[in-house]
Amino acid sequence: MTTDAVTDFSPIALFAQADIVVKVIMLGLLAASIWTWAIIVAQILKNRRAHATSDLFEAEIREAGFTGESSKHLARDASPAAALFKAAMAEWSKSVRARASLDKDAARERIADVLEGAIEGEVDRLSERLNYLATIGSIAPFVGLFGTVWGIMRSFTSIAASQNTSLSVVAPGIAEALLATAIGLFAAIPAVIAYNRFGHSLNRFEARLVRFARYLRGNLSRELDAL
Repeated sequence: MTTDAVTDFSPIALFAQADIVVKVIMLGLLAASIWTWAIIVAQILKNRRAHATSDLFEAEIREAGFTGESSKHLARDASPAAALFKAAMAEWSKSVRARASLDKDAARERIADVLEGAIEGEVDRLSERLNYLATIGSIAPFVGLFGTVWGIMRSFTSIAASQNTSLSVVAPGIAEALLATAIGLFAAIPAVIAYNRFGHSLNRFEARLVRFARYLRGNLSRELDAL
């Protein structure tokens, strides 16, 4: 540890004077932070698109009902609500092909199962990268802490080698060590906040899909009664 860098405690200077272990830790945490923000931005856009397209599709379906007109939207719509509608209509079509042997109660159960599976599939698709946020949020502070411990050990080694306990010898190593912790928290805090926020948003969206599935089941049940 050189004494010419003691007066410069900027993050760049502290990184430059750190040893290879702490540098690798800091770079890894910075990469995790960048990846976290990339996931956050992508998830925000994905959630907004899912809500907007589902709003439009539900409005069209509720207005058109279960007529041929409503089916025209299926080819171009990729919203979660459309996925539920497609799954329900596909199962309904299979059930009504053989009207002579149609078991209406069994058909209703199959439609309910298909809708439940479609909801789970859409929620899984929307939450596919949230596990990264949970991992970063839980691990990054400990990785930063490891860098801190390593930096403090290095600082004590420098003190023992120089046999000098002055602040000019101790401070750089301590500051370098604390920087690793700060970067770990910088990566972890947004990840934890985003994970909890997105989890709450997905729970609400799942409840919305459940309500739409009930609407579909009710209409398809009436269609079955009319056969």
